[in-house]
Amino acid sequence: MSEDNWDVVVIGGGGAGLAAAVSAAEQGASVLLFESQTELGGSTQLSAGLFTAAGTSVQRGLGIEDTAEKFFQHYMDLNHWMLNPGLIRAFCENAGPTLEWLIDLGVEIPARESANAHMPGLAQAGVEDVWRGHVPKDQGYGLVQVLDRARRDRGVEVVLNTRVQSLLVEDDRVVGVVADDIEVRASAVVIASGGFAQNKELVDRLYPDANKGGDSLFVVAAEGSQGDHLAFGEQVDASVAGEGWGLMLPTVYFQRYHHWQSGFPPKSRIYINGEGRRFMDEDASYAVSTGIIDAQPGGAWIVFDEKARTELPAGYADWAPERVLDEADSGRTLRADSLTELARAMNVPADALEAAVARWNAQLPHGADDDFLRHRTLANKGSTTDPDPIAQGPYYAARLLPAELVCTHAGVEIDGNASVLDRTGRPVDGLYAAGEAGAGILGLRYVGGGNAVANALTMGRIAGTNAALAARAEPAAPHPAPSVLPAGA
Repeated sequence: MSEDNWDVVVIGGGGAGLAAAVSAAEQGASVLLFESQTELGGSTQLSAGLFTAAGTSVQRGLGIEDTAEKFFQHYMDLNHWMLNPGLIRAFCENAGPTLEWLIDLGVEIPARESANAHMPGLAQAGVEDVWRGHVPKDQGYGLVQVLDRARRDRGVEVVLNTRVQSLLVEDDRVVGVVADDIEVRASAVVIASGGFAQNKELVDRLYPDANKGGDSLFVVAAEGSQGDHLAFGEQVDASVAGEGWGLMLPTVYFQRYHHWQSGFPPKSRIYINGEGRRFMDEDASYAVSTGIIDAQPGGAWIVFDEKARTELPAGYADWAPERVLDEADSGRTLRADSLTELARAMNVPADALEAAVARWNAQLPHGADDDFLRHRTLANKGSTTDPDPIAQGPYYAARLLPAELVCTHAGVEIDGNASVLDRTGRPVDGLYAAGEAGAGILGLRYVGGGNAVANALTMGRIAGTNAALAARAEPAAPHPAPSVLPAGA
């Protein structure tokens, strides 16, 4: 913090902040990055690292035809066109080039071994019509390591364990930040401080649906997700977008370790609502599954039998057979010798539960599911074995809840240039935002695996590039592909 003036100051050292810092430095800007925690990485480092993008070299290498236009149409349709189309188009058009940029920096998208085949470095992670979830080596940790190496190579300075207190604002323009009571001046500032999942007061106010999990709620976002971006936004009268939206993953009440794609065991399980009926594909993407569960009358249960409990796979701490038995012994998980008795304990109609399990047994163990098409989901995941029948007592039922809070979507509104917008819709001079802090891309429906990471890194790259260009006060000029062009350039 010794220089009198920096070209760009970045607030936050997660995926969005690192992408912004590296991109700004690539434009020749002097960059200082503040991170409130003792290490870089943020929520990106804790993630599976999937990156959603269309029209990439990885897709082409696998013979997958895809375009940013198809991605845009799918994204807007899934979100009921409640998002700003111009912003979403900028994101969809730049996600692919950002992935290529990451690959150039050293990110690997390797093929991976599954139980039955050599799989591509792609996953159909959401509800998309083609495979768009790019799977990097070493997951989110690997992305952060590559970006941090690029950050060091480009001379970006980092101040760890230092929380920015406020923005410096003069004549309606952001001219720096205050940290440790020291004024640090800059020509442009990028807010990339993450969301607010770790701030209960803000969750209660801006994303109260997260509290439906009650005492079972747990948060997997980084500790630095305290909502600092909202306080910064208040200083410049920024517009707030995304209120009431976020990502909750469905879990059983005792689960504390997230398993992406809602793919937690046991495989032989059936989801039952308050009417005693099965209501969904048990392996449906978390892009839509939480909404389906929320809509059920009387809540939802996961039902399985003794064979499923005793044959749970190793490596799932929450689902160890002994752990499930302890939950049943305590009475928190229901247990009964027959489905009739289990239905009574669940307070659902016994004839409906018995009919649902009987139909499940008649189809799923034989590779079919006429009602909810789960056999297709299992095939897409590379499963070569069908579920076992649910037929060996005792039977178990555990509450299924949206209880895992992953990310929050409310933040300062941005445009396609990643400029922060004030309440009139005009860009705030010298201020940019990205990731969970820059709202408008993560919307009503989470598109699927890789959406948050792609948003953070893509918009971080756009924010850093434009912040550097603003600092130089030069018009945007085309760059050799793959590159990010400021919207409208």
